[in-house]
Amino acid sequence: MKRDKKITQLAKKLVEFSKDESGAVSEAKVGEVLAGLKQVELRNPLATLKAYLSYIRREIALQTAVVSTPAGLSEESLKAIETKYSAVYGRPISAVTREDASLIAGVRVRVGDDVYDASVAGRLQRLAENVH
Repeated sequence: MKRDKKITQLAKKLVEFSKDESGAVSEAKVGEVLAGLKQVELRNPLATLKAYLSYIRREIALQTAVVSTPAGLSEESLKAIETKYSAVYGRPISAVTREDASLIAGVRVRVGDDVYDASVAGRLQRLAENVH
């Protein structure tokens, strides 16, 4: 289903209003945006909220490094990852961990659609692809 261009523009503008001074989506700012939306009469409120949710999810994915490891990481390691990827992307990046035993060893980091794979499972898969 194609979104109305005005709804898309409004949703993107609302996402910008949902960011704090550092450029990161903030729960408090999202609350303010939603409270403001309650005060106005929208032409198509459901479509507007769905578009806003979609763009907010995308923005949060762009500011989050999902770090998959077979075991947990120390706070120091997570901070180092946040610092590195914040520098790479030029915006604040927060790191969250996910345990994934299938990686065998190493780490896989996803920021938005970008994946950085330094895991044993990833290396084995790349080796297998190069053999065939």
